[in-house]
Amino acid sequence: MRPRIVIVAVAAALASVAGCGSHVPAPSASQRIAVTSTAFTEGGSVPRRYTCDGEDVSPPLSFAGVPANAAELVVLLEDPDAPNGTFTHWLLWGVPPHDTRLTAGSTPRGATEGRNGFKKIGYGGPCPPRGAEPHHYVLSVYATDQRLALATDASPDAVRHALTGHILASGTLTGRYGR
Repeated sequence: MRPRIVIVAVAAALASVAGCGSHVPAPSASQRIAVTSTAFTEGGSVPRRYTCDGEDVSPPLSFAGVPANAAELVVLLEDPDAPNGTFTHWLLWGVPPHDTRLTAGSTPRGATEGRNGFKKIGYGGPCPPRGAEPHHYVLSVYATDQRLALATDASPDAVRHALTGHILASGTLTGRYGR
């Protein structure tokens, strides 16, 4: 009976991995991009200016450790604490890899902003339900080995799918915001 239990456990583990198709595979630890902001630190509070309660502009960002052979950078801002599942606040791709500093509210020349969870093109800042615990906002940056072929209205899933197999390096910055 014991071998049968092992086979069932292995089959269950493989099935759970196979069901994770929407997650972007992470590169090795040596391929990390340091993502920072002068507006908030890792795990810190996102200032009101960058939320739906303020100016609703993207925060200033800096990236270090972008590989020299990167073709472009991709930026995703997501709220994994949203009541109905992960909510996308910002999709940005086609960022030239030498643009390692983004000023507040800016979109680099040549970059494309996708449709966020608010059904609008561009940045939509943190906006958790009033009275809820503060939500976490994960800003992920990916360096790719080729330019991604994406429609201008690409969904978060389309961006993740396009990233699969093309990530040279990645990094995150997580902020918190409550109302």
